[in-house]
Amino acid sequence: MSRYAGLILGLMAVTAGSAAAEQYKGVISDAKCGAAHAEASEKAAACVKKCVGNGTDPVLVTEGKVMKLDSAAKEKVADYLGKKVVVEGSDEDGTVTITSIKEAED
Repeated sequence: MSRYAGLILGLMAVTAGSAAAEQYKGVISDAKCGAAHAEASEKAAACVKKCVGNGTDPVLVTEGKVMKLDSAAKEKVADYLGKKVVVEGSDEDGTVTITSIKEAED
């Protein structure tokens, strides 16, 4: 029986780590306005900051698609609201888990 337990634990570890890291280029917006702020202007940044400050979740707009961010992302994206970014992370069921984020070079 212990042989099977080791096999099961090994398979679980492989499955848990199967979400491959990806790179996304886009804009940090908010769930209320979504892709409306894909241009990353000063006006858009002010709106995103206001909406997120009022409790709206931040999102990543990439290639015309609005992607949800995991619960830990709010802290990670705080300095990038309304800005173009490059995000490293994984997508699981439509929610991106961010491992790193930096401002994109134009």
